[in-house]
Amino acid sequence: MTDNPFPQPDVDDIRLTNILRALADPGRVKMLQVLADGEYHACNVDEFGLDIQKSTLSHHFKTLREAGLTTVIVEGRSHRIALRGDELEARFPGLVAFLTSESAVEDLRAP
Repeated sequence: MTDNPFPQPDVDDIRLTNILRALADPGRVKMLQVLADGEYHACNVDEFGLDIQKSTLSHHFKTLREAGLTTVIVEGRSHRIALRGDELEARFPGLVAFLTSESAVEDLRAP
């Protein structure tokens, strides 16, 4: 059995404070909006419409994953990321809908 190269916390270990800390960056808020569709997305800058370096994007992916917001699958040399929507809904009912609402997104983007 191989270890997952992209570990994520068990749903019971996800903490709201870690989620909010992860969303303190406007780029990660934008990423959350994209991921809110429930689909797996390619792990590249163009997918998320961000004007950042690949290394910064990788840092954002790691931060979101370690907070428990996302999961990553590896398909050969490609990586795909998705929001853990159903798990988050079970742990924190209504949180994803709230965090992706227009008013919450504006608040999270505010300096």
